[in-house]
Amino acid sequence: MGEQNGRRIIGGRTFDFSRQVAVMAIVNRTPDSFHDRGSTFALEKALDAVSAAVDAGADWIDVGGVPFAPGPEVSAAEELDRVLPVVTAAKQHAVVSVDTFRPEVAREVIRAGAGVINDTSGLRDPAMADAVAGTDAQLVITHSLAPPRTPWPRPQYDDVTAEVAGFLRARVEVALSRGVRPEQLIIDPGHDLNKNTYQSLEVTRRLDEIAAVGYPMLAAVSNKDFIGETLNAAQHDRLAGTIATVVYCVLHGARIVRVHDVRAVVDAVRMTEAILGWREPVYTRHNIE
Repeated sequence: MGEQNGRRIIGGRTFDFSRQVAVMAIVNRTPDSFHDRGSTFALEKALDAVSAAVDAGADWIDVGGVPFAPGPEVSAAEELDRVLPVVTAAKQHAVVSVDTFRPEVAREVIRAGAGVINDTSGLRDPAMADAVAGTDAQLVITHSLAPPRTPWPRPQYDDVTAEVAGFLRARVEVALSRGVRPEQLIIDPGHDLNKNTYQSLEVTRRLDEIAAVGYPMLAAVSNKDFIGETLNAAQHDRLAGTIATVVYCVLHGARIVRVHDVRAVVDAVRMTEAILGWREPVYTRHNIE
């Protein structure tokens, strides 16, 4: 069992995951992103999105320069050109994570002030662990069957939740063996990444089993296809389903949630924290005055 939920310093900020949930806003500098469809590809638009997310209560900004889904090749140099200006601008206002699977990109963005490397490849290149070892950065290890940018039609599992948990345990061991400290690790079951809707629903339903791997857990569920297919909801009509999924994930162990609609999810998460007794109301007047 690895590092349990507890106090961590991430990007110079303290989080107590025993009683706190971090809300991670998504800012993609890509022309072909899954949800934004390039709306924050232009640098000025990306920086505006950072400011809006911080104003809406985001704790983290997750910056991406290359989508997970298949698409045109993006070189490491181009990826860095996309993400570094956002890292530099955002690090003064929030924790900055960079969604990348390239160790050379990870090294550069950590030097620039990124507090988290969000590796959607699940350490397929073990050199990613080397890039994070010896730094103060956190490393998110995400489950998928295929490398990023690679099609994987009709994914099959005998027991999807057990297999996701087993994969994460194995990749955690790789990270530890290469010098990453337990208190640097975060896990992500990878909702919808090489998973169909039934599989993503089952992983969510049994999320306690993923949390039992023993590290703070990230749930990246915002507006995903398993929500859309479950509700017959178009891409931009999935907020209610997203909020329901986020709250369920928090109640079953998620301590970081990655979202597009920051203000609404911040309210849902803070209300959940208050119901759990983790957070005081901002003010109390009803039946008191």
